[in-house]
This record gives sequence, structure tokens and C-alpha cells, in this order.
Amino acid sequence: MLPPATTPRSHFLIHRDKLNENKFREFSVKNLSSTAIAHPNIALIKYWGNKNQVFRIPVNGSISFNLDSLFTKTHIRFDAEFSSDSLFINGYETTGSGRERVVSFLNIVRELAGKRLHAKIESENNFPVGTGIASSASAFAALSLAASSALGMDLSEKELSCLARRGSGSASRSIPGGFVEWYPGEKHSDSYAESIAPARHWDLVDLVAIVALEHKKVGSTAGHELADTSPLQSTRVQDTNRRLDMVRSAIKNRDFQAMADMIELDSNMMHAVMMTSKPPLMYWEGTSITIMKSVQTWRASGLPVCYTMDAGPNVHVITTEEYSQNIYQKLSSIPGLKQVFKAGVGGKAKVIDS
Repeated sequence: MLPPATTPRSHFLIHRDKLNENKFREFSVKNLSSTAIAHPNIALIKYWGNKNQVFRIPVNGSISFNLDSLFTKTHIRFDAEFSSDSLFINGYETTGSGRERVVSFLNIVRELAGKRLHAKIESENNFPVGTGIASSASAFAALSLAASSALGMDLSEKELSCLARRGSGSASRSIPGGFVEWYPGEKHSDSYAESIAPARHWDLVDLVAIVALEHKKVGSTAGHELADTSPLQSTRVQDTNRRLDMVRSAIKNRDFQAMADMIELDSNMMHAVMMTSKPPLMYWEGTSITIMKSVQTWRASGLPVCYTMDAGPNVHVITTEEYSQNIYQKLSSIPGLKQVFKAGVGGKAKVIDS
């Protein structure tokens, strides 16, 4: 059901009276459709835990890069003849909590645009979802851009980042391109992500080692709510600015060793918080640990390689294009590994037709 006309504006991301009216274009009802594409991202410095769960304002900043060969493509069509919203992912209709999350997000977009039309959403991914590869990031980034474009809104990149954040925190980082920093802010209007270096700045490669294809039992949204139950969370958050400064500098100077040491520390700290939450979140599998140990051995031998893990069992093995084939071959020989995806640094979310 669409929200009533009396829905308080405080529930929504951007107030219509704060937007310049010339940011809206007139469309006929028959033309309210658009398709957008967005990439997932891998966080080098991660966020875990929110100051505000409703607006997904994080307790700390983060740095990531988009993954160029992985993507979500989303087509949306608003139509006055639709009696409800429908969601199809990879050709299958989605119901339950997944659909409810998307409908709640669409209500925010509809309020912002001043339109009360239901929609059909068709989304497809070329990588596994719900396994710690930031599928919600690319999904809500693509949906934010497609829906706002279809409804005739002309949002800035900052406004799009803020909007995408309402669907999934990390989606804010999938709006800009290249290497991206998300500033935590204190309110919805200043919690956004922007590019700190273009994709061409550094030829990093993420070899995504797939350990498990099953949908994780506890998603990131639920995990963020548990962060403060860990006695280690406050220490992790207090040290975040130091880690951000070091990784930002390492990216600027293309200093792989400095980056490697810090992103492995950051990943381990986040998972330590997860493991000591109540109840504990144990995402690591035996093969995950084998990969991490192998990566450390390879780096000790002189190879530019490091690991990081998001909220899931799969391991992101970071290297440079020059060494990617060598590392790929080493990874592929590890027992229990199901698949390896290769991705370079990707661009920003974009409309591909409208």
C-alpha cells in the first residue's frame, strides 16, 4: 500500500520543498520507465554499525572501490494501471521481506518525486547475491538511479548517494565511480560518498574467491544492529580515522604495502566485532581461513597481494593487474574454492536507457 498523503516528511530522505523545482521534468504516465546499472563495491576500510538505523547513518567513515565486471541492472516502470508494486530478481518474482524492503524504499522515492504510482521492478545480477559481495549496494544504487530517472528527477550525485543509502548503507558508495570515500555525517544530508580518485588512477584487481554460494543466514542490516553489543566495537570505531588516513594516502601514492597492512587489519577488526557480538556472527568458513593464510604467505614471499572480507564467507583477494593471473592460478588450486571472479576498478552508476 502506498503511504497516505499525510505521511510525515521527516520520514524521507530529501524534503521536496528543499529541492529546486526545475529539477523535475514533466513526463507522460506512459513514459515513466528507466534502466540503470551499478557495480558492487569492496570496502577497504569498512563501516559496521549505525548511529541511526532508520537513515543508515554509520558510526564511522569508509573507503571502497567499485568492481567493474560485476553489476546489477535494474529496469523500473511506473504505471497508473498497476495496483501494487512487483519485484523480479533474475527472472523470479520476489515476495516477503525482500519485496517489503524495496517497497519501503520506493515509498521514499515516490514522496520525494510527488508521485503515487506503483511500479514493476526487474533486476538482474551477474554475481551471487547475499554472500558478502555487496549485492545490496549495487541493487539499491541501480534502483535509486532508475527510479529517480523514471520519475523525472534530476538529482545530483551527492543527492543520489544519500538516497541510495536509505536502501542500503554501502549503496551510497556504488553511486560515484572509482575509489570512493563515504563521509559518515551526522544527518541524512551530510552522510554521502564521493570519488577520491578515478578508476584509472590505480590498476587494482579484486579476485573474489567464492567459498559459499548460499544466502547468508544473518544479513548485514541485522548485523549492524548487533555491533554495539561487542566490547570491541568502541575501540574499532575510535581507531577508524587513523586507518582511513593511511588507506587514503596509500591510494593517492599507490603504496600497495601500506594499503595491504591496513585493510587486513581493518577486516580482521570488523570480524572480531562480529564474533564477539551477542549473538555472535561467525561468517568465516574453513576455506576462508585457508585463503587468508595463503595470501599472507604469498605477500611474505614478495607478491603484492592482500585480503579483505565483507559480511560473508567469501574472500576478496586484492592485487594489481600485473600479478592478477599469477594470484588467480594460486587461488584456483585451493581445495574447497567454488569460483573466482575477477574485477578491476569500476565506474559510477549510470542510466543505460530511459
